[in-house]
Amino acid sequence: MTTREVNFDGIVGPTHNYAGLSIGNRASMTSAGTPASPRLAARQGLAKMRRLHHLGLLQAVLPPPERPDPTALARLGVAHLPMQAALDALAGVSPALVASVMSGSAMWAANAATVSPSSDTDDGRVHLTPANLVSTTHRSFESVQTTSTLRRVFGDAGCFEVHEPLPCSGAFADEGAANHSRLTRSHAEPGLEIFVFGRDADDPPTLGFPRRQTLLAAQMIARSHGLASERTLMIRQSPSAIDAGAFHNDVVAVANETVLFVHEAAFADGAALRSLLPDWTQVIEVPSSVVPLEDAISSYLFNSQLVTLATGRMMLVAPREVGETPSTATYIEQLVALDNPIDEVCIVDLRQSMRNGGGPACVRLRVVLTDEERQALGGRVVVDDQVLDALEHWVDRHYRDELHPTDLGDARFVEETRRALDELSELLELPGLYPFQRS
Repeated sequence: MTTREVNFDGIVGPTHNYAGLSIGNRASMTSAGTPASPRLAARQGLAKMRRLHHLGLLQAVLPPPERPDPTALARLGVAHLPMQAALDALAGVSPALVASVMSGSAMWAANAATVSPSSDTDDGRVHLTPANLVSTTHRSFESVQTTSTLRRVFGDAGCFEVHEPLPCSGAFADEGAANHSRLTRSHAEPGLEIFVFGRDADDPPTLGFPRRQTLLAAQMIARSHGLASERTLMIRQSPSAIDAGAFHNDVVAVANETVLFVHEAAFADGAALRSLLPDWTQVIEVPSSVVPLEDAISSYLFNSQLVTLATGRMMLVAPREVGETPSTATYIEQLVALDNPIDEVCIVDLRQSMRNGGGPACVRLRVVLTDEERQALGGRVVVDDQVLDALEHWVDRHYRDELHPTDLGDARFVEETRRALDELSELLELPGLYPFQRS
């Protein structure tokens, strides 16, 4: 039986835009109000998927949700109105409400769920808990459709359990795999799951950026996934890193098999973490004197994908900005020359996503699967060149070259997106995936 990691990338949705809704995400805040290109963003994402597929890695996709979010429209009391009237009613209260229900942020699949592979869980199944994302208004609307989509893709109850999201309360604030890592000797073996939190449920409010993940949320997910306590760690994220713009831990740390690649300012007590790691773990810690924290966050050096190639060596799939930032460009040249498992860096262009604060690690949800579990997946979500070609043609037919936040309130644009998603569900062999198809 072969066990391999599958990268499930979120397909960039047709409503990709820069509304600046994510407080604490410096890239999102800086890009607010500028025009975006959904077509280019989706094309960049698909190009990265193709690159990894050609490197021999297993690549899959998660479809974008319906926008505007139908559950949000119902909860906001406008679902009974014609679409244009509903959008106008929300805009009359606050333009940010329109941007929230039309958000394209589900493209960052690292926030979709926390995933524990079957080798770690007490019942021998893959467990997935969709993130409630309650720390930001626009993302808090995602969990309903994310849960539904994951249950279509991971629907075989003999192999998978997709839990309900945690309660929609600040005490259970959960941001998914962006604050979760796993170390293991190999993907097939039981691993050490690391949950990173920004605050405890009863911590007093702070003056800095929001601490989006709670310890209580991490503890409840570990419990429901059936993880052994000796193979689970709960670690506090550095407050200074959060306030510098590392709104998720995957902005300052990434793990793959035996390697933890991390900035020295990532954790509140990095020394304590290292003392708890197995002796087979290799920590590659980058000091602030080599890469200042500000450069690490602006370049998204640690929001790279760290993957194992067929040779057994590791590759860092880094955003283009890493090569354009002097300190990180110099560092990655040194990194591959040193004696460590990372011996190659692959630079990819995700500029459209990066302007909203999402690098290569943000756009993918890592899921370790056996042969049997891969065969049990629903839909045509594991991609090859034929599927990627079809997705590129689909994007070219349906996506706009330019989109402004003010375009989101147009019901004609909503009809465009529905036509696109209707065709996508057929392409991915997931009929009736979207609420508008079932109404």
